[in-house]
Amino acid sequence: MFIIKESDYAVRIIRALSGEQRRTARELCEEELVPRQYGYKILKKLQKANLLLCYRGAAGGYTLAKSPAAITLFDVLRAVDEELLLTECLGHGFFCPLNKTGKSCGVHREFARIQDLLLATLKSRSLAKILAPDKSERK
Repeated sequence: MFIIKESDYAVRIIRALSGEQRRTARELCEEELVPRQYGYKILKKLQKANLLLCYRGAAGGYTLAKSPAAITLFDVLRAVDEELLLTECLGHGFFCPLNKTGKSCGVHREFARIQDLLLATLKSRSLAKILAPDKSERK
């Protein structure tokens, strides 16, 4: 439930734009294998989240609104999926029909712990660090 296909596509689009070159929606979708019907929708969401700038006209296209050092995976995922929940029981106001005591169960508490760790990890590293070539792979 957490990483939806739209989130994967959004990360691909941001990765393609990290080269600081203006790109059209068509180029981004073709290069990153994102179906166009999703691509345009995702580009609008990323623009609304202030992660992309859109340029109109013959020389139009998209660029990152911030440097890759100022964008995290959390920022990208949050742009397309506002809740970012590991499971629905973590959602605000969710009522578990199995909960007879009014207290959260052990499974809920464990999911909440994992959710906190996951969100902290997604927020902790910039895309610049994630997209940088791994020195151990260079040989």
